[in-house]
Amino acid sequence: MNELENDAERLSAVLTEIEDEYLWDADLSLTTAREVEELALALGDERLVFRARLCQANMLMRKGEVAAAARPIWKIHQWATDHADNILLARTHLVWANIHRHLGDAAQSLEHSVLAVELLDEHASPHMQVWHRAKLADALGLAGSMDAARQRYAQAEELAVKLGQTRQLIGMLNNYAYTEYASGTHERAAAVADRLRKTAEQHGVELDPTDLDTIGSIQIARGQFAEAVATMERCLERRTAGVLENADSMAEYLLTMTRALRGLGATDRAQRTLDSSRAFCLDRGLGDVLVRVHQEQAELHAARGEFAEAFAVHKVFFAAHNALHSSQREAQARTRQAMFETTEARQEAERFREQARRDPLTGLRNRRFLDEELPDLIGAGYPLTVAIVDLDHFKRVNDQLSHDVGDQVLVLVAKLLETELAAVSPDGFVARMGGEEFLMVLPDTDVPEATAQLEGIRRAISYYDWAELTRGVPVTVSIGVAGLRDAPTPTQASLLSTADRHLYVAKHAGRDRVVSTAPQDARHRSYRDSASAA
Repeated sequence: MNELENDAERLSAVLTEIEDEYLWDADLSLTTAREVEELALALGDERLVFRARLCQANMLMRKGEVAAAARPIWKIHQWATDHADNILLARTHLVWANIHRHLGDAAQSLEHSVLAVELLDEHASPHMQVWHRAKLADALGLAGSMDAARQRYAQAEELAVKLGQTRQLIGMLNNYAYTEYASGTHERAAAVADRLRKTAEQHGVELDPTDLDTIGSIQIARGQFAEAVATMERCLERRTAGVLENADSMAEYLLTMTRALRGLGATDRAQRTLDSSRAFCLDRGLGDVLVRVHQEQAELHAARGEFAEAFAVHKVFFAAHNALHSSQREAQARTRQAMFETTEARQEAERFREQARRDPLTGLRNRRFLDEELPDLIGAGYPLTVAIVDLDHFKRVNDQLSHDVGDQVLVLVAKLLETELAAVSPDGFVARMGGEEFLMVLPDTDVPEATAQLEGIRRAISYYDWAELTRGVPVTVSIGVAGLRDAPTPTQASLLSTADRHLYVAKHAGRDRVVSTAPQDARHRSYRDSASAA
């Protein structure tokens, strides 16, 4: 990474290489992604930072550290959502799908796989276009929807050919063949495996060990043991030659070879191969594979007529199987806890964000919310009307009754404003500006229509039965209205200033009224300029 300059384009290219790679050196890619994140932070490039973090999560998952991979996902997803970054969202959902697959949650894996495809747009790389569809097919197969999976595999295959994505085409066919094998449709699996071999030959590509292991497993399932042994010999040769793969894969391949040799009747050679697989498992702590080694050992004893030994090893297998499931459940619980904590933190942040944009007394939106939302509505260029609503002689309520009654009046007026506005402008909102002043926002509404609607809201407040609460003190409102077309400039300040001047006119014309135009001599005066206007 030393040769990399602090240049966003170069860093982006490094991340793209990791994102669109088919086979990874997970440790190297993880280190690279962490270094890119540091450089991106120095550059102040948030998108590169979150892309690097997603690459890290993906590599952690591939290293088996699923809980660590799950923790940053929500924050990455939130940033991508806030910035409408569909490409990062699509990649995030694909990693999320794999996390749920590790958790054994096929339904959630499928849901995220669907989103990973739906979010693809014209900016998606050819790799994404093919691989995201292939992974959706994998998820459908895992969920038991094989007909739908076959349709998606066909789409991914057609797209891979069209876009010239040979490596993704071969990888997709490998997954397709294995999915058919896992579902028990061995003849279909063999047909797909045959296409896999022919495609590789056609493009001059040597199959990777994982492809050969899939083919060998299918051959074993069909009783083609000699062919399976030959296939697995090629697989082990390729793996020994240092083809980039998961370092733990050798134990799996040796186990597949053992099964092929047992089927062929070569039990001595099968035992030696199984012993090698067991040694890899013990050296690397591969509990999942070791359980299957115990199972295969029992099968191998039985094939040699050593039934007592087979029974003894079967008991070992059974105990290891239970221990593995317990360990897996603990790992899944840790991952779910990490996801829960992250989700809980996100929800708590959303609650705080919502609370910060609400008036604590009335529950209405507040000035902060208004300052965030109103500029966007103004900038959209559609008809827009705002109205400043101020309670008339509110000081009397506080002075003659109490501040507690005054608060109750404010809460009730807020409820009336919100309810009445929702009836005439469902997309509108009410905000409390402070004290006894409110602002009503009516999107897609011109001033004449809004004025008529606001007159109805004014009457609803004036005619409300306030007697029990205010003991005869009247509660009315004055309303100053302004449309976007009335404002001298299309800005929030100009729009509110116009509404404020119209409120001034309403106050000095006797209160309890709606004003949407101002006489010439009042066009440069505002309600806030007049201390005696309340």
